Amino acid sequence: MDISVLYVDDAASVLAMAGKFLLAEPVLHNLILSLLEVRVKHPEPGRYWVAMRSEQVAGVVFQSPLNFFANLSRIEDEAIAALVEAIRAAGVKLPGVNGEARVAARFAGEWAEQTKSGATPQQGMRLYELRGLRETPKVEGVLRQATLADRDLLIEWQLGFYMTVREPLPDVPRHVETRLAARQLWIWEADEPVSMAASVGPAAGIFRIAAVYTPPDKRCKGYAAACVHGISRSLVENGYRCILYTDLENPTSNAIYRRIGYQAVAEALRYRFEAEI
Repeated sequence: MDISVLYVDDAASVLAMAGKFLLAEPVLHNLILSLLEVRVKHPEPGRYWVAMRSEQVAGVVFQSPLNFFANLSRIEDEAIAALVEAIRAAGVKLPGVNGEARVAARFAGEWAEQTKSGATPQQGMRLYELRGLRETPKVEGVLRQATLADRDLLIEWQLGFYMTVREPLPDVPRHVETRLAARQLWIWEADEPVSMAASVGPAAGIFRIAAVYTPPDKRCKGYAAACVHGISRSLVENGYRCILYTDLENPTSNAIYRRIGYQAVAEALRYRFEAEI
């Protein structure tokens, strides 16, 4: 069947068009769903493409900010070539993509073929969902929600986080302030703040735990695990589901989250695209 591709420049329209499609797999699509909801509340330039097969959505590509890698929903194979063709026809040069492993690999292959340029795997990730919270060893300290008084420290830590995960830097002060206003930032405190994490959502009843960071001089003491465990407990007790992504290069964090009760549900890949020839 023929695939058509629609370009949209506002998040609310994407949700109206593709919300049902994205909500059919709320765990796999949580990243795009939550980012779209943030863009509705806090508009920021973005590019969005929706592939349609007849009147049914066949895939979504999300790029915002405009210099970030694009995020891919689950996409039908036939729609991937059409999406790449439409993006290139618009004169957009994507720096790369993130998505479920098979989809990202196929999209990267199609991009490389159509642009006659390179596509390099940059990072392997794993998507986990909490399937039963387990007790973990006690760690000194308590969990608390971050406040505006923590702003400067959180900006410093957020910068450290992005440097660690090798992701492009957003407007970090604005990013922190937005999350503080939404009450999404948490701190583990042991006489002083020692670790942080964010709970992003809810999107379809699911929170994504993200931006888990402990400064180098506070590591190897269980603070990050305690922070994630505490946030997870609070969310579960309030009726929410919890997910998170991990870097497959980091066996320590993968093991920690499994001990808490997170189970792997999917793998994801990030591809970097080289300049077109």
